[in-house]
Amino acid sequence: MIDAVMQAARMAPSLRPAGLVMDLQRLGTLVPSRLSFARSLMRQMGRQRWRITQQHFGLDADGYGEVIYRVQTPHGRYHVVIFSQPLEDEQRTDRVIANAWDVTFGLVEGDVEDSLFTTLAENIPLQEAGRQHPRLLVISRANKSLRNFEIFVQALAQGLQPPAQAIQEVGYLYRTTAVYGNGKFGIADYGRLRNNPDFRYPFSAQMTAVYVLRQFSIDQAEHLARVQRPDTAVALAPELRRYLGIGNSTGLGMAPFLIRHPQLISQWIHAREQALATAKAQVPSEASRQRLLSLCIRARQYLIETDIEDVDQAARNAIAVTELGDILPWIEQVTLEEGLWQQLADWSEAALSVDTQELLNTLLIELYPESVDMLEDAMAVEEKLELVPDMPLVQLKQVIETQFDWALAEDFDAPEARYWFWYQSIEKEEPRLGVRGVDPGEAKELPLAVAPRVQRSYRAITAFLEDNPKALTIDFLLAQPKFMECIRRIQTMAAHTYGEIQANLWHQDMKPMHLLRTKLSFLGANRFDPRGDRWVRVTFFQGAPLIDELNTEPTNLYAFDDWSYALAPSEGSEQPQKKESCESLL
Repeated sequence: MIDAVMQAARMAPSLRPAGLVMDLQRLGTLVPSRLSFARSLMRQMGRQRWRITQQHFGLDADGYGEVIYRVQTPHGRYHVVIFSQPLEDEQRTDRVIANAWDVTFGLVEGDVEDSLFTTLAENIPLQEAGRQHPRLLVISRANKSLRNFEIFVQALAQGLQPPAQAIQEVGYLYRTTAVYGNGKFGIADYGRLRNNPDFRYPFSAQMTAVYVLRQFSIDQAEHLARVQRPDTAVALAPELRRYLGIGNSTGLGMAPFLIRHPQLISQWIHAREQALATAKAQVPSEASRQRLLSLCIRARQYLIETDIEDVDQAARNAIAVTELGDILPWIEQVTLEEGLWQQLADWSEAALSVDTQELLNTLLIELYPESVDMLEDAMAVEEKLELVPDMPLVQLKQVIETQFDWALAEDFDAPEARYWFWYQSIEKEEPRLGVRGVDPGEAKELPLAVAPRVQRSYRAITAFLEDNPKALTIDFLLAQPKFMECIRRIQTMAAHTYGEIQANLWHQDMKPMHLLRTKLSFLGANRFDPRGDRWVRVTFFQGAPLIDELNTEPTNLYAFDDWSYALAPSEGSEQPQKKESCESLL
């Protein structure tokens, strides 16, 4: 019996330690996996046979007006209402301070009656400034990729397909600048979705709205092409439709989410680590070897094709391309045996860049959908930081020493360790970074840096124990209540392995881009392209099945789900209706 238990323990998938996983630089290399919310949503749509249809098309000859799409699920009916309006070039900005956009839209629960439509038309275009209806689950806004949009329209109007270069360089026609849910600005609170079978996964309502916007971008471009030249205009080729995604511009406003929702982040990371451990524990077959080779080749080509302006990110991608090329012969020739995938992961950790390590881990997860997809049900959690008042204070001190040692190791007397401070802007109440002692706003600093708060609490606890060695946690908090919030977090997160990002968010070398990429990877964003050190552009749903494919009720759900690392269509696959080249449009 003992031998059987020990054998089971040896065979049980082992999770990586938090000190490795929650390192901020490593988190800043994560890429979307099959557990990312965009992927989960597409599987759910295909599995449940969602139908998405255009119910109203009210665009004029300039492409302005409104369009309504119906989203019908087995459990409910929703509508995405989109408003397109003129926008002067000088007004077009991806910054959160913008107050006008090319397109605004919302996801509505239920039907859109005339009276509701009137209310939506008056308020959705105003976004934060509007009085948004409580049946709205999501509101958002987006701007055109202006040059790309015009190239697409001109080509289609002439009976041609857009040039491959334009498609590959950008990969979308619209990019969102914010996608709001969870009760923002008067829309439906998250509690409305908690027991909703359609949107029970995190951010699934937001992802649904973005997915439908992708279809709108195609419909609008084809409409304008028909208006310009009705005799010659053609539709966008299916391969190019699939390759188009929806862009997104995101800044520092996303960063605090990871700090303010530690239990949720722990669930996300734990599910991914469990999926990775499960994959590494599988005995490889020839089929899984060939699948991994195919994925590595696809991911490598994807990185080659991805046009990145950021020099540092482009260099990191180039290293991953080289390293993936080095891995391929090993995978092709190695003997298939138990523990092989663990060997591959261990070797990559020792020999390859962190970017390639995490990319490989993601590809290993991809091999075993039947074993890991069930983990998507573990991506949500009821968040509540609980205080344990009767915990002996000496035990609390030990918890900090063992599980928050990374916070205690920081020297906050060093100038570089106190370089940044986080504050909230007056304009849009969005988080910002300032240089301590240089920029104004330090008096309004946001308590986002966990490490200094833990260290201050630890020092206060140590001093209190000198005079009160048998004290309970409540005794300490009654004497020093200012530490209540931090102690509550410490006690709660002691039971959550992956909730705390083990980094000093004040440090001069801290890269806020790593915070943004962490969350974006779980949302399902690709083509990560930083623009400076404060904001980034990414793409959602590039390569994802089209609404037409969804509505035909896919019979092969495995193939329906296999759309990660979308590759640019070859020239031959574009099937132009004319022989002429449209490269001159560039």
